[in-house]
Amino acid sequence: MPTESLRALVAGLFDYAGLFPPTGRGMQRAVESYARDRMGEDAWMLGRFVCAASRLDELSEHGAALMPGTYATSGYREHADTLEPWGVTVVADLPLEDALAHIVEFNERHSREDRGLARADAVEIKASSAAFIDETLDEVPGDILPFYELPIDLDCRGMVAALSGSGACAKVRCGGVTPDAIPAPERIAAFLHACAAGDVPFKATAGLHHPVRAEQPLTYEPSPPRGVMHGFVNVFLAAVAARADRASPDDLVAILNERDPSAFTFTDAAAAWRGREWAAASITSIRASFALSIGSCSFEEPVGDLRGLGWP
Repeated sequence: MPTESLRALVAGLFDYAGLFPPTGRGMQRAVESYARDRMGEDAWMLGRFVCAASRLDELSEHGAALMPGTYATSGYREHADTLEPWGVTVVADLPLEDALAHIVEFNERHSREDRGLARADAVEIKASSAAFIDETLDEVPGDILPFYELPIDLDCRGMVAALSGSGACAKVRCGGVTPDAIPAPERIAAFLHACAAGDVPFKATAGLHHPVRAEQPLTYEPSPPRGVMHGFVNVFLAAVAARADRASPDDLVAILNERDPSAFTFTDAAAAWRGREWAAASITSIRASFALSIGSCSFEEPVGDLRGLGWP
């Protein structure tokens, strides 16, 4: 069983983005994987299903029979009363107005048990400037949580300030399929520090398949490119430090740069890194209100790596 502090750090952490690179599964395989994992022993670490706005109709077509409410006809009757509706995060790959219209249609369609119960309650939007954020915030309905992906190769403090107090969230991209797509630890630290200072919740995406920073293959192809990937334990404990301790950017960089798994410890009482401790209750609160989730194209890989380290 996982310790309480590890459970606090990774419970519901991984939004499943198997449709996206480098995994890039087809819709049928992706929904089957998600449905299976929701019923597995590691389901406590699984979050929402991530889908592009342009593919919501396809999600309905392939996923409805696996959603709660339709299990009686799909062979999962025993789970019909135990699972919540699927939560869906929508990536706005269409103009925002069109993406929101697709979300409304999807939610209406999946409000009935005979069509499978699901709700798209978050939308991810690429932001180019603080002005863009100001112009679009009012377009998103109040029952849909917007996440604005910020370009952290620039100073992101102005865009974080535009989100502060709005109820909207930030999103940070931590990697990609080529080494140059991986941002430096200093950029991630600056993002976390700005979000903590502005009281802006965030999610992370891309390149966080492994718990601890290390060189890894960046795709699943033969002879793939390699790069030093950020660890999700590094990033989310740095987020805890940013929020709980108001840690400086330099302190956050030190956590982000850690490559030794033994430098991290998890007990029922607290998680620790090289003598710094954060109570499990504090981590739970920070996860719920600040460091929200990771979009990951794999669920098996991060869970398997945690198990390989003996942490769960």
